[in-house]
Amino acid sequence: MRIFVVSDTHGNTIDFINKVNSMKKPELFIHLGDYVEDGEKIEKKTGVETVIVKGNGDYFHPKYNEDEILNIKGKTLLLTHGHNHGVRYGIDRLLYKAYEVGADLVLFGHTHLPFFHEEDGIILVNPGSASMPRGFNRKKTFGIIDIDNIISVEIVSID
Repeated sequence: MRIFVVSDTHGNTIDFINKVNSMKKPELFIHLGDYVEDGEKIEKKTGVETVIVKGNGDYFHPKYNEDEILNIKGKTLLLTHGHNHGVRYGIDRLLYKAYEVGADLVLFGHTHLPFFHEEDGIILVNPGSASMPRGFNRKKTFGIIDIDNIISVEIVSID
C-alpha cells in the first residue's frame, strides 16, 4: 500500500497538492496536524482518503484525535503530531509509546524537520514540513511510505 504522509502545512497546501497531482496517486494520505483543515482540503482536492491527527495548532478541533493507530497489511502504525511526546527534545518518549502500542511504524511531525530512524524493529519517520521547513536545507518535504511485507520510506522534496 502506497501512502503519502504530510505534516505542518500551516494553511499552505498549494505546492504540496501541485506536487502530488503530478505523481501517481497514493492509496491513502496521512496528515499529521497543523492544520487539520489542510488535511480535509487535500482529501477534497485529490479524491483520496486522508487520515488526520491534530497538532498543537489544532486545539479547537474535537473531531480529530491527537494520536491514531492504524493497522495496514499486518503492520501497526502510530500517527501523532508529536508535541505531546516531546519530540523537540528527542524521540525517547515517542519510542516508549511505540513499544506500548506495538507499533511497527511511527509517523510524527511538529519539528518541521525530516527524520528517519530505526530502532529495535520500530521505524520512526517525520516527513518534515510541506510549507514551513526548518533546518539546514530548508526544503519543503513529505514522505512516501510503501507497506507490503516490509515497510519502505522515502522523503521527497517538493521544490
